[in-house]
Amino acid sequence: MGGLSNQIMIGTRGSALALVQAEEARAALLRLDPDLSVELEIIKTRGDKIQSVPLAQVGGKGLFVREIEEALLDGRVDLAVHSMKDLPAEQPEGLVIAAVPERLDARDVLISRDFQSVETLPQGARVGTSSLRRGAQLLSLRPDLAVTPLRGNVDTRLKKLAAGDVEAVVLAAAGLIRLGRLDDSAVPFDRREMLPAIGQGALAFETRADDAALIERLARLHHQPTADAVRAERAFLRRLAGDCHAPVAAHGVIEKDALRLEGLVSDIEGRRVFRDFVSGPRASAEALGQALAETLLAAGADEVLAALKEPA
Repeated sequence: MGGLSNQIMIGTRGSALALVQAEEARAALLRLDPDLSVELEIIKTRGDKIQSVPLAQVGGKGLFVREIEEALLDGRVDLAVHSMKDLPAEQPEGLVIAAVPERLDARDVLISRDFQSVETLPQGARVGTSSLRRGAQLLSLRPDLAVTPLRGNVDTRLKKLAAGDVEAVVLAAAGLIRLGRLDDSAVPFDRREMLPAIGQGALAFETRADDAALIERLARLHHQPTADAVRAERAFLRRLAGDCHAPVAAHGVIEKDALRLEGLVSDIEGRRVFRDFVSGPRASAEALGQALAETLLAAGADEVLAALKEPA
């Protein structure tokens, strides 16, 4: 596998979205070299096996990638295709993100059968999401809403909406785009209302650090502006030691050689929200992410994060 430059095994989760993303990578590699042999290996992760419990209660980030990274390290697969937002801030030794393709729409969207915005939802409306980040920002906008835990794939969540289990759901625009499911029923949140997850809308092509041939191939699929924005977001997350255990969000925007990074830390109820932004040269992406995290920590976000780490 890894030693044969014309054969590549891609490790992926088995969800519809994960398979679409892996097929995107496969097609991109074959466009570069039609003589390649590129196959998919479906790997079930702990996050796929545990569907009835919110992610924050069973380990948070890493639940959807650990088994795939183990397969990379032991040579069963050569390339992993991840949703960037699923990756922990720190990578295992021996692995690298070799390429970051161009990002899709990073926004979240609200989908409802009867209502067109958060403002028009009725008092006490049930909004389905298991994301602490989304829940906190929803409650900051509308403290009366009933944030209802909702896991599963896109189809599962939309079926629960159709069945009347909730009045609305919040999903990532990028996932709906990749699945061909984005339509007029999905109303995008303005980023002032709902700041995205770190890395949302972007993919990470991960491989072994010593697989020079594959790293060289993947470099041709790399989109540097996306990579710089995501690097700032992940530096922000890393400095906060953030995880799915805390409502943390960040989004970077590149304009020519400049980077604007906005970040947020909140308590789960959306009552204490710390939010700010930094701007600077994109070459300093990591330093900008760290600086923004320091600003929010100094403003009081450290107290919120410490409280969330305390045992219940």
